[in-house]
Formats: sequence, structure tokens, C-alpha cells
Amino acid sequence: MSDYMLSSEYIDFIKNIKKEIIHSRQKAVRKVNSELIMLYYYIGKNIVLKQENYKWGDDLIGQIEKDLKAEFPDLSGFSRRNLNYMRMFYLFIPNQKFVQQVVAQIPWGHIIVILTKLKKLEEAVFYINETIENSWSRVILEHQIELDLYSRNGKLVSNFDKTISNDNLELVENSFKENYVFDFLNLTKKAKEKDLENALIENITHLLIELGKGFAFVGRQKKIIVGEQEFFIDLLFYNYILKRFVVIELKTVEFLPEHFGQISFYVTAVDKNIKGIDDKETIGLLICKSKNNTVVEYALANNSKPLGVAEYKFKEISKDISEFLPSEKELKEAIGKSEEDIKNK
Repeated sequence: MSDYMLSSEYIDFIKNIKKEIIHSRQKAVRKVNSELIMLYYYIGKNIVLKQENYKWGDDLIGQIEKDLKAEFPDLSGFSRRNLNYMRMFYLFIPNQKFVQQVVAQIPWGHIIVILTKLKKLEEAVFYINETIENSWSRVILEHQIELDLYSRNGKLVSNFDKTISNDNLELVENSFKENYVFDFLNLTKKAKEKDLENALIENITHLLIELGKGFAFVGRQKKIIVGEQEFFIDLLFYNYILKRFVVIELKTVEFLPEHFGQISFYVTAVDKNIKGIDDKETIGLLICKSKNNTVVEYALANNSKPLGVAEYKFKEISKDISEFLPSEKELKEAIGKSEEDIKNK
């Protein structure tokens, strides 16, 4: 082995070459994808225009499929079904410039999900941008549509408009949701706060996806010392986009105004003991079983800390096993009857 191969200069040199190769490949893939999307858009546009201008009937797509298959027998992607999607593509997003600059960044399979599951262009644009920004797979995109992220995003009941500066307000509001869907959990109605916390930590990857952009997990039952006493925060996160710590407290009951006393205390403690010089003020997020928005708004009215209240939803397992078990009274009656039967034999 040559001496230079062990030097740090060569190691960095070859590492950079490898990085550039990967980057070049990724660019090539994106370029191919972009060209394919624009081809599909062109075909869809021309199908629509020909049908409108020349009154060609519904059998046009079937005929196109036959002709293309005869000319390009080994070429996939031009089935009757896919040609119909191309037509839908143009009709749904008639802005060619937007398609070329934005939509062409995502794969065709993602576009089909959007075409088949959404009806409003505004909603589609939201999911397209989220897909690009977060590099969502098709499965995650479909899942977020099913969970109705568009309607939940930025709708948190909070006092951010009074506690966050205007230049950061929109970004902060769009980082939180009206409710959080923990459909990846299997819990019963009787689940306690500790059960919910344990289940969320066991599914931390799913939790981070549901929380959204920029969230990084710091710790659970995070110990913090105030006045020589120990206190423990349920869940502590840091959002590197907002440059803020986020204290999350879980309540498996309906929201009560006194819940703010605890979370406000934790927010203050994080600000004074953990927050760095470059970090912005900590946010408190209370996630509870249910809430009355009017009660929340009253409770928030005079609170100077940035706080919000959301509900959680999860797919409950059908029934608690205890519901299938007989009660103590029923057991005694059954035992008594058995003893009576034995005596009578």
C-alpha cells in the first residue's frame, strides 16, 4: 500500500470524490424524473386539447395505448390507466410553470396519490411542498393525507399571537397542530399518562414524524433542579428550525386551567437552566385527551409564556381484556352453583 493512501489529505480527497459521485447520480435521477413528469404532463395536456378541439371520443386513450404499444413494445408507463392519470394531471394542475418548477421534483407515484386522494388544488400544493421539503416516501405522503395534516396544521389553540414576535409568528404557528394522531399506538381508554408516555417513546420515530419538521428528541422525564428540588418534564424536544426547546406534557384527561401552572413552571425552568444564549424562548405544548376551546382561551388570556393545547387521538384496541372477565360477584355465584351441583350428584 502506498504511503499517501494513509494520509489524511488522501482520505479527505477520496471522500470528496465519492460525495460528488453520489451528488451527481442524485442530480441525474432528479433530471430523469423531471423529464418524465413533463413528458406525462405534455401528453395529458394534448389529450385534453384534442378531445376539446376535435371532439375525439372517450376511445381516444385506448387507441393511444394500442399505437404506443405497437411502436414501443418494451416501453412501460403508457397503459390506459396511466394515460388517464396524465389527463387528470393536466386538468388538476393547469399551471405548466408550477408543474415544471415544483411538481416535477416529486416522483410520478406521489403525483398519482395526490390526484386520486385530493380534490382541491390548494390542498395538493400543500402536500407537494411538504413532500419536497421533508423527502416523504409515497407511503408517508399517503399516510399524512389520510391523517388530514392539511386541516390540522397551524390550528393549535395557543397564545402565540401575544407571546411570539411577528417576524417568527407564522413559522411557529405552522410548526404545531390542532391535534396529534398517534395511530401507531395500541392503547385502551383506560391508559394512564405513564402508559401513553411509554408507548410514545417506544415509537419515537413515528412520534417525530407526527410532531413535524425540525423536532429532535432531548429526553423523557427530564430532570431539572429548581431551588434544590427535583422536577421531571414528561417529554423535552428541541426544534432546530425554530431554535426553541419545546416542553410537552401529557394529560389523559380533559384540559383543566390548573394544568397551565405545571407546564408554565417547566417552561420557565428550561429557559433559566437549559436554554442557550442563541436559543429563543421555550414553548410549552400540553397534549390532552380532550379540551373545550373556550376554557383554553380563558386560561391562556393572562399567561405570558408561549403555550398551546392540543388533543391526542389514537386507534384504541377493541376492548380492555378485563371487560371479558367475570366480576367477583359473578365468580362467587358460579363457584356456588358448581358446589351445589357436586352435592346433588
